[in-house]
Amino acid sequence: MDLLHSSDFFPSCSAPVVIEPREPQQAFPEHHHDFYEIVIVEQGAGVHVFNGNPYTLNSGCVCFVRDHDRHLFEQTDGLILTNILFRAPDAFRFVSGVEQFLPREDDGVYPAHWRISQQVLQQVKGLIGLLVDAPTGDRPEEIALHESVFMQLLVQLWQGCLA
Repeated sequence: MDLLHSSDFFPSCSAPVVIEPREPQQAFPEHHHDFYEIVIVEQGAGVHVFNGNPYTLNSGCVCFVRDHDRHLFEQTDGLILTNILFRAPDAFRFVSGVEQFLPREDDGVYPAHWRISQQVLQQVKGLIGLLVDAPTGDRPEEIALHESVFMQLLVQLWQGCLA
């Protein structure tokens, strides 16, 4: 199983959030990483095998992947998604409380897969666009902008969860 390293995705050690679009997402072997990831499914279909359990993906699915989770994609059919990578819930400089808007493990069960409506998906895509377009330097105001938009995105996902 492959380990994906943050140094291969984040442009600098101070970058809090990175957007990785997958258009289309091909089948991808089992892996884990040293960062966290939120997967937003925009269209198409596929299977997300998460810690050994298969989940059907289609538009509006949201998957939360922790740094120790194992996952892979298979049976992809026009699967278009966006990966939002972040180092850890407690690794932000300017925002705190990120973990309050992430799924919580309860008695060994981690509710990693959520659904959002098409309206919420469009709002989330707008916030992703802001992250993509924002300057990605090491200046405090650039880092703070990324963190604040990321927090807005988390709140939007939390409020829009159809579970």
